[in-house]
Amino acid sequence: LVVNRICLRRPDVQHRLCSTKPPNPWSPMYPENQKRREFIEKIIRVDHAGELGAIRIYDGQLAVLKNSEYGSKIQEMRDQEQHHLDTFSKLVSERRVRPTALSPLWNIGAYAMGMSTALLGKEAAMACTEAVEDVISEHYNDQLRDLMEKYPEDAELRDIIRQFRDEEQEHQHTAIEHHSQQAPMYSLLYPAIKGVTKAAVWVATRV
Repeated sequence: LVVNRICLRRPDVQHRLCSTKPPNPWSPMYPENQKRREFIEKIIRVDHAGELGAIRIYDGQLAVLKNSEYGSKIQEMRDQEQHHLDTFSKLVSERRVRPTALSPLWNIGAYAMGMSTALLGKEAAMACTEAVEDVISEHYNDQLRDLMEKYPEDAELRDIIRQFRDEEQEHQHTAIEHHSQQAPMYSLLYPAIKGVTKAAVWVATRV
């Protein structure tokens, strides 16, 4: 009788005392899960934004280079990024994560970056890809280390990030194989794009 009264009055203990179902790890009624939720939300939010940006970069490149010898390879990488975005969009919905408020800026800025580098030539477009994928690969590695240290039980998210990290590294290697380092002003272009990408990642974790 006492337990039943507690169940009626205290929804925060219903799962522990009154239900055979496991507690929902995302429920806000469990304060001990709040820190974990905020941590995971940051990861999903920034990765969702990053994959959106990657697609728009490739869209900008394809607007210039679709019919070039590099067009099919750019399209192939773009299709892979679409799968990444679809996966994170599903996680955003399932785990009720607020997407970044800067999505409109990502759409415009990333597309402009892709198109402007492509206008410099196909090697410059590949230099852009190399720089962006370098940052994203490092970013995914950092997330994997943090997940293993803090919340190793989230195997689903960890496996997704590990797979996507490997594919981003493949894109980086593809860009190098397609003469990214022969781009005009490569020594200036590469660090500049890396800097912009790192700044975008930093902002997306917070806004």
